[in-house]
Amino acid sequence: MLSYQHAFHAGNLADLHKHGLLAWMLGYLTRKDKPLTYVETHAGRGLYDIQSAEALKTGEAAHGIQSHADWFDADHPLTRARRATLETHGPTIYPGSPAIAATLLRHTDTLHLAELHPTEHGVLRTNFRRYAKVYNQDGFALAHALTPPEPRRGLMLIDPSYEIKTDYTDIPRQIGKLHRAWNVGIIALWYPILTSGAHTDMAKDLLRTFPDALHHDVSFPPARPGHGMIGSGMFVVNPPFGLADEAARLSTLFGTLT
Repeated sequence: MLSYQHAFHAGNLADLHKHGLLAWMLGYLTRKDKPLTYVETHAGRGLYDIQSAEALKTGEAAHGIQSHADWFDADHPLTRARRATLETHGPTIYPGSPAIAATLLRHTDTLHLAELHPTEHGVLRTNFRRYAKVYNQDGFALAHALTPPEPRRGLMLIDPSYEIKTDYTDIPRQIGKLHRAWNVGIIALWYPILTSGAHTDMAKDLLRTFPDALHHDVSFPPARPGHGMIGSGMFVVNPPFGLADEAARLSTLFGTLT
């Protein structure tokens, strides 16, 4: 069973990148009065206490949301999602992507959340069963079973732990198959940028298949000495209009860190 738990990393700089772009996309999609589907393949527990023992052990939130919340103004969808989370769950709670989606989407929209880790799934189900269909199964298996979803308009977030090293070689094939089944869907992949450069060949494979996708990487200093993650990447198939501008804005902000 996979051991990764995001509680150690919630609210870090990679989350600001990933969640900033995700929230922007959800904000964009909800401007139109048409229902949509949101699918998340590796949802985690969805809500995280950045004052928990796990978060304090790594100190990653201190370098991320606790230092750079002002990167997102009061009207930014990520700020709106954080504000609603704080009001509902308390001042130390950070919204994971399921909470961002549940907060920003509407009662006419459909949410599907998959999480394989049994403990994380249990917490996810408790937190979000009122808002979403929650599954304790492999996220890619669920994604293929659901595509094309109804409504067909929508977004899928793929955010694996990359504990399974074959993810890097298998993900381009998975996304290609998902896109063939759901060619109008926005498919967003997050990946870590490590000192090993493990993501490089995967990104090249994806770009060969999807030359019009948004491919956005940011760099940042390691959270602590010896920490292997030095950046964050997002690859978005069928990117919404204007997402490239938001990505460029984030590039400028992350550029102040290095």
